[in-house]
Amino acid sequence: MHKSLSFAALLAASLLVACDNGADDAKPGDAPPAGPAATDTSGAVSGSSVTPAAPPAAGSLEAVIAGKHRLPEDTARDKYRHPEQTLAFFGLQPTMNVVEIWPGRGWYTDILAPYVAGKGKYTAAIFDEGDGTGYGPKLNKALKDRVAADPALYGTVTFTAFGPGKTDIAPEGSADMVLTFRNVHNWMASNFAAEAFAAMFKALKPGGVLGVVEHRGDPELPQDPVAANGYVTEETVIKLAESAGFQTAERSEINANPLDTKDHPKGVWTLPPSFRLGDQDRERYMAVGESDRMTLKFVKPTTTGMASADSQ
Repeated sequence: MHKSLSFAALLAASLLVACDNGADDAKPGDAPPAGPAATDTSGAVSGSSVTPAAPPAAGSLEAVIAGKHRLPEDTARDKYRHPEQTLAFFGLQPTMNVVEIWPGRGWYTDILAPYVAGKGKYTAAIFDEGDGTGYGPKLNKALKDRVAADPALYGTVTFTAFGPGKTDIAPEGSADMVLTFRNVHNWMASNFAAEAFAAMFKALKPGGVLGVVEHRGDPELPQDPVAANGYVTEETVIKLAESAGFQTAERSEINANPLDTKDHPKGVWTLPPSFRLGDQDRERYMAVGESDRMTLKFVKPTTTGMASADSQ
């Protein structure tokens, strides 16, 4: 029924997410924490014997996340998005061939690309630009320009187009890991979800990992097939993944938010960072925080029947 929707409609929907990486950046309104006790020049608390924490090891995931290259408005969202714990749960290693689906402005690009630079590979499966108009191409260009401006940081980044009819995100059977953050509802909006999961399955090696983070819908309510409020049930995502051939490996509550009632007037976009209601009840929604999210790990089976995908 929804196949008549154009890719332009899909792209427009993707830019309305309470967004992982795109236009709707966080606008943190939290008060700063109370100041610490007076410190001496060594960084230890005055009058105590506490030794300052050692800096993270160079090249570690922790060090990349703490890097000064990340924008302040991005690091302000770490408390909601938990990038270190999320990527550790998925099993990310610096030597992996990693594909990220629709990185948008590059919230996770700033972590993933530097982490694997020189040791693994990062591919950004960006928006298919269609006729070359609209906001998607602007996001793509901004991301490409930023990556090109600092090759020492980002390494060699590969860009591929992803959208209906353009699903060759990486050579078949080449990726160790495919990651997608808050995109499933966009694919459902244009009847593209099954095709998207099939593309991710095709790109992965047998034994490869698919990591999915998505706004989690109320399991007691029927799933809207187009996910108009931005929420998707875990059952729906698992069904999509398993229908494409994946095995469900693990679930995590890293990105859970029990304060999210999931019944907001503008759907998930009522919450930060979108604040679709503007200043109306802004403090209330800031107190809720970003959405309740599922964090799911899937694996491409290593059975004989699947082994032919690892031909490259």
